[in-house]
Amino acid sequence: MTATPPRPKHLDSPLLPKIFKIMGKTQVWVYRRTGGRVGAKWRVGAGFRKPVPTLLLEHRGRKSGTVYTTPLLYLVDGADIVIVASQGGLSTHPQWYRNLCATPDTHVQIGRTRHPVHAVTADPAERARLWPLLVDLYADFDHYQAWADREIPVVVLRPRSGN
Repeated sequence: MTATPPRPKHLDSPLLPKIFKIMGKTQVWVYRRTGGRVGAKWRVGAGFRKPVPTLLLEHRGRKSGTVYTTPLLYLVDGADIVIVASQGGLSTHPQWYRNLCATPDTHVQIGRTRHPVHAVTADPAERARLWPLLVDLYADFDHYQAWADREIPVVVLRPRSGN
C-alpha cells in the first residue's frame, strides 16, 4: 500500500461539484449513445493503469422527483453490484446517495442493458468485507476515505424483478 497523498486544496473549491456535474452529464450522454462502448471504463487516477468498469445509476430526486443519471465505478459481488459514495473524498455525501436512501428501488445501466435494483447501504460487517475488494478495484478509494471527514458509504445494489 502506498502512502496517502495530501488532501488536494482544490477539493474544497465550490467549482468542483459543478465540474463533476458537467463531466458526469457528458459521460452519461456518450455512454448512452454508444451503448457503453465509450465511457464504460474509468481511466482517471488509479484507473489510468487499471481501468475500472462504469455503470449508469438512475436516482430520483428526493425533493424534486426528477430522475437523474450518474456514472459510477462498480464492483460485481455475486448477483449484487457494489458502488461507493466517495464523491472524490469530499466531506459530504453525494446527492445520488441521499436520493437512493429516500428511494432505493431504481435502475442501473451496464452497457446497453438496464437492470432493476434495490439499493442498501452496507452494514459495518459487509462494508469491512467489501472495502478491500473495492480498493483493489480502484486504489484511490483509500485516498478518498483518508481525505473525507465521514465514513464513505458502500452501497449494495441487489437485483429485483420488474421495471
